[in-house]
Amino acid sequence: MTNLIDIKGVTHAYATKAGPLPVLDNLNISVPEGEFCAVVGPSGCGKSTLTRLVAGLMKPDEGEVWLHGERVTSPRSTVGMAFQNPVLLEWRTILDNVILPLEIVPNKMNRAQKEERARELLTLVGLDGFEDKRPSELSGGMRQRASLCRAIVHKPEVLIMDEPFGALDAFTREDLWQTMHALRAEEPFTGVLITHDLRESIYLADEVIVLSGRPATTQYRMDTRLGGRTDIDMLYTPEVGKMLYDLRDQIEIAQGRKVVETAE
Repeated sequence: MTNLIDIKGVTHAYATKAGPLPVLDNLNISVPEGEFCAVVGPSGCGKSTLTRLVAGLMKPDEGEVWLHGERVTSPRSTVGMAFQNPVLLEWRTILDNVILPLEIVPNKMNRAQKEERARELLTLVGLDGFEDKRPSELSGGMRQRASLCRAIVHKPEVLIMDEPFGALDAFTREDLWQTMHALRAEEPFTGVLITHDLRESIYLADEVIVLSGRPATTQYRMDTRLGGRTDIDMLYTPEVGKMLYDLRDQIEIAQGRKVVETAE
């Protein structure tokens, strides 16, 4: 299987008044085309920095980031992004908010085709009938659904999600997890999810990567495919319980709260 994303030996530090602040150290991550990868790790370990590097919004100090065999050196229009805050424009309707990337990314679609594309996605996530509403007229979960539609309306190669469900209540969050599976089934994409929720990482991703403490490197990888199951009940099986235990164990190691025993 061909890797759509290749992060090769990436090292990065931020300039501060006290000197360089290393955040990533020889980081190596590969995501095959069509796969969904979740990245977890201690707070402040550089997860969000990773997303900006993949999107071409930053350049690494060392190493390379590749998308579809091309080195990333500038912002990529083929990358969609969804954040914890939906950042919808209040002066635009929900339909016009979703269409926005189609007004920015070059394409040959006319207005009617853009609207049709946006309406298809809004229907897919359960927002048909809300196209003419303003963002303030929708609940937090509904706004996040619209944000997801906006992120994939231009059919990006990669969807980057930086804690998109972190501000939602538990029930709304689980509902949106299931919406994500529906989106992937109808609108296949390669995804990178940044999250602090281990259940979310297992439910949504094909693979979970645990980053070490700062400066972060790849500490642990876990294959989380469970025979194609996407029902929410899978999260309450003994198999997932074992995965959660192992991931939590790795997070404690990354936080420095647990010492790894080595053979002498």
